[in-house]
Amino acid sequence: MMCPDIISLGELLVEIIRTELNTPHGKIGANYRGPYPSGAPAIFISSAARMSKPFNLKTGYIGVIGNDEFGDCIIRKLKQDDVDISHIRISESEPTGIAFNQYNTDGSRKFIFAKGAAGETSLKDVKENYFKDVKSLHIMGSSLSISKKSRDACFKAINVAKKNNPDTIISFDPNLRPEMLDLDEILEISMPILERTEILLPSGEEAEMLAGLKDSKKACQKLLEMGPKIIVLKQGKKGCTIFTPDNLKGVHINGFEVNEIDPTGAGDSFAGAFIVGFLKGWDLKKIGIFSNAVGALKVESFGPMSDTSYEEVIKFIKKSNH
Repeated sequence: MMCPDIISLGELLVEIIRTELNTPHGKIGANYRGPYPSGAPAIFISSAARMSKPFNLKTGYIGVIGNDEFGDCIIRKLKQDDVDISHIRISESEPTGIAFNQYNTDGSRKFIFAKGAAGETSLKDVKENYFKDVKSLHIMGSSLSISKKSRDACFKAINVAKKNNPDTIISFDPNLRPEMLDLDEILEISMPILERTEILLPSGEEAEMLAGLKDSKKACQKLLEMGPKIIVLKQGKKGCTIFTPDNLKGVHINGFEVNEIDPTGAGDSFAGAFIVGFLKGWDLKKIGIFSNAVGALKVESFGPMSDTSYEEVIKFIKKSNH
């Protein structure tokens, strides 16, 4: 049996996206594009798989799809990226999850979400022998908030990973969904994960929510006291700032200039690249540049998962003189 080095788990979705900005979901007869394979932890694993190809790191995924063509299109993409799909279960009772996405000119998005099988990941899907070679486990806030089943699966995955390999890197992207849960619930769910997290990857808003502070830099400094060894503040086109106990001020790494077509999935693509660089033992500045480049190249393509290869990223960095 294949036992991955990097594992992620949780919701698998297809995304169906309004083609014009500011077009409400309720507008009859307006156009959508899709389906696009999605789900935050799946975007992460797709990126980690593509970025780790030269290093022979194996990636695997635990989740649930419906027995339908939307599920097939997700599987096709993950297989294309060399993600092990042996632990993706097909539900006989629920269809594959769908997110309908509307973009607005102010940069905001509005979702209609039909979770279907996306919230069905459960304790029985987390099998101990799958974690035999685990080096890194990635947990997403969306997988914690989509259902209690999924949340329990995430906690079990952490316990199983640490039991198999006490040095497993637990990375946590809070990608908090205030539309799914209120802040108190989000904090209650996130705190036990935070205590066991080595690498935390929040946006500024998420760092402020988790720390209960209004300044993202101060929030990251406070969050370092709660367990994480590295906090990577994701700042979109501005790049990222990396905080460690040895560098509380943080090291800022500039982003790249690109032509933005679709920002969805950039943060998760960034995180997948970050974990690969970290497992390779690169210094944090090099990892930051690499991850920024992966996030930047993602926004140049439509749909949440890109097809960018490691070689294309390296070429892009050299051309940009970073």
